[in-house]
Amino acid sequence: MRGRTRIAVGPLARPERKRVSVDPLLIPSILYVFAALCYAAPDLPVEVDGPFSVHVGPGTLEVGGRPVAVSEAVSVAIDPPTWVEVRDERYDALPVFNPQGPPWRKAIPLRGVEAQECAATGRLDPASVRVKAAAGNGGAVFELGKDYELDGFWGNVGRLEGGAIGEAQPVFVDYRYSPSRIDSIVVDASGEVSVVRGIPHVSMPRQPELPEGVGRAANVWVAGASTELTGDSLFPILADEYPEPEPITPSEAERLLPKTMAKLRGGETLHVLAWGDSVTVGTYVPDPATQMWQCQFVNRLRQRFPKANIELTTVAWGGRNTDSFLAEPPGSEFNYQEQVLGRKPDLIVSEFVNDAGFDPPTVEQRYSRFLGDFQAIGAEWAILTPHYVRPDWMGLTKERDCDDDPRPYVAGLRQFAAKHGVALADASKRWGHLWRQGIPYTTLLMNNINHPDERGMKLFADALMELFPAE
Repeated sequence: MRGRTRIAVGPLARPERKRVSVDPLLIPSILYVFAALCYAAPDLPVEVDGPFSVHVGPGTLEVGGRPVAVSEAVSVAIDPPTWVEVRDERYDALPVFNPQGPPWRKAIPLRGVEAQECAATGRLDPASVRVKAAAGNGGAVFELGKDYELDGFWGNVGRLEGGAIGEAQPVFVDYRYSPSRIDSIVVDASGEVSVVRGIPHVSMPRQPELPEGVGRAANVWVAGASTELTGDSLFPILADEYPEPEPITPSEAERLLPKTMAKLRGGETLHVLAWGDSVTVGTYVPDPATQMWQCQFVNRLRQRFPKANIELTTVAWGGRNTDSFLAEPPGSEFNYQEQVLGRKPDLIVSEFVNDAGFDPPTVEQRYSRFLGDFQAIGAEWAILTPHYVRPDWMGLTKERDCDDDPRPYVAGLRQFAAKHGVALADASKRWGHLWRQGIPYTTLLMNNINHPDERGMKLFADALMELFPAE
């Protein structure tokens, strides 16, 4: 644990004793906020003191297991974002630009800003885009708004019907874009402050590997195309890792998931069904068999319970929510009765970030039905709270100071699980903690919207493993 809050206590008058009642449903949130406050202040302060410079210190940082003092404040320079120039990028054909399409896919993303299934937003310089009939400078240059259309924020380009670009006509595109980067401010054993530059990436930059003998004081998120740093660009390292809760007791695990625990310990076949949306489809990660959240979870269960005989089934539908499954007719590969209930699993683990539009009363109504259905077939249930998605989709304005998930759906899941005694794997808390570890959470999203990479998938598995005692 990196930071420690300094608290000064003075003389206090003895207060009159009063009995205070606390809603038991609020206790987990209160404890989590209290734990967060216990390490909310870094011992080595950092702040922006120029367009691309950071003021560091004075203070201390642990390096190699011992505190090292930075005795005087210093300013360190951060390299601005770099521009990548692209010339004559060939497209064999452009699709028609569809202004009514989803914002991330109104046409085709330019390759330089392409992320998984879409483009990284805000990385393209829209004024730099030129669509041409031939490579070089000898051919015709097509006209924006007449021959083609561009969504500069989402990096999409497409032809316009009636324009000069034919349906199967190759085009060549010039443009420039700016990748993002995570730099680390570090301190060595002598107290010297320096910067380790990260490797630029258009959508998922990672914090750099550090040389021996230094400690990481803060990360600086150099967002592509930004003209200056702000306070929201700084991510002091307030914690090395997520503050894991005390291990669940065997009796509590058996209360929540008695059938599952008995089968894990006894070596009987345990059928686990992962039910969800595109995050549960998960085949967009490089190695689905080891990186999908449900695969990571089952593999770790097998390690913890060596006698376990686990079968895994995935029933998932990209871009849909639980209502979509309920609306599918018999015979559909996504019919709820046949594909979820009909498989009669022992344990259902649900993940539905696409249910995030539900408010708590809707969660209570819809999920009560599921609970009754699962109980009727003898299945137990573990609910995953969702990961964080694009800040503007969550009502967030930054990726710092975001411990508390603002979505009513998440509050509804927590209330539902507590009320009905359903196992809850609260992955949302782990996502909300990433900023304290120096990590902007969108850098774990392969499409910069809502598709976690293998690190994000691991956070789901971590949360699920909280439900099972150490054996």
